[in-house]
Amino acid sequence: MLTEKEIESFLEENGIRHDDKITVHASLRSVGPIEDGADGLIDALRDYLNEGILLIPTHTWDKVSKEHPYFDVRTYVPCIGTLARVAAFRPDGVRSLHPTHSVAAFGKDAADYVRGEEKNASPAPLGSCLSRLYEENGKVLLLGVGHNRNTYLHAVDERLALPDRLNPEGYVITIRDYDGNEIQTPPYHGHYCSLTNDVSQFYPNYKEALEYTGAVTYGKMGNALVYVCDVRKMTDTVMMLWEKADHDLCVKSEPVPASYYKDAAASARPGMEGK
Repeated sequence: MLTEKEIESFLEENGIRHDDKITVHASLRSVGPIEDGADGLIDALRDYLNEGILLIPTHTWDKVSKEHPYFDVRTYVPCIGTLARVAAFRPDGVRSLHPTHSVAAFGKDAADYVRGEEKNASPAPLGSCLSRLYEENGKVLLLGVGHNRNTYLHAVDERLALPDRLNPEGYVITIRDYDGNEIQTPPYHGHYCSLTNDVSQFYPNYKEALEYTGAVTYGKMGNALVYVCDVRKMTDTVMMLWEKADHDLCVKSEPVPASYYKDAAASARPGMEGK
C-alpha cells in the first residue's frame, strides 16, 4: 500500500519543490492501494507543497452546455474520476468558479490563485489559473494516465490561438457561487474542432518530442507510471512544433515529424546532433 512517506519521497526524488505550483491528473486504479485512498493522496501532496499550490481539476463540461448554461460550484460533481470527485468538496480546498474547467486548489494562497475564474470566456485562456502555470514555472503530474488527460495542453492551444479549437458561437453561463449568488459569464466559447470531436485524444502525438526536449521525465508511484511535466519546457516545445507545422498536429493519431523538434533542439543545445 502506497504511504504518505512514499509519496513525499517520490516528489523529492523527481525534483518537485515545496513551493511548486502543480496540477495533478490521476487514475487511482492504476496507482493501486493508497493509505486513506484519494484523501490520503491529496493530504500527502498538499502537505509536501507547504509553500506552493496543488491544483486538482474538477471539470463539469459534461453538465454545462448551451442547452444547460448553468454551474453550481457547491453541488456539481466532476466528471473526470475519483480524485476529482473527492477534491471538489474537501473543506480545506477552494474550488474555482470556472463553469466547465474548475479546479480544486490547496495551499495558503489557493483562494487568490483561482480568484476570477468565473470571468473566463473559454476553457483555459491566458490569465487563467491553468495558463498561469507557464509564468509560475509550474508542473503537471500525470499519475497512471497519458497526455490525453493533460488538460494543461488546452492552455497551450489557447496561448497559441490555434484555429479550429473554440466554438465561434458563444453563450452566457450562470454560475451559482459559494454564497448562493448568481454570476453571469461573458459569452463563453467551449472546446470545438471541425475535424474531430476531441483534440485531446491526439495530444499523445507530442510524446516523443516532449521526451526529446526533456520537458517530460518519468517515475513510478505505486503501480503507476508517472509523467513529470515541466510546464515551461512543455509549452515551449509545443510552440516550436507548431512553428514548423504545415497541418493540424492533433486531429488524427500520427507522430510529429522528428525534424520538427530534433533540428531545432540540436541548434539550441550544442552536442545534440545525431542523437
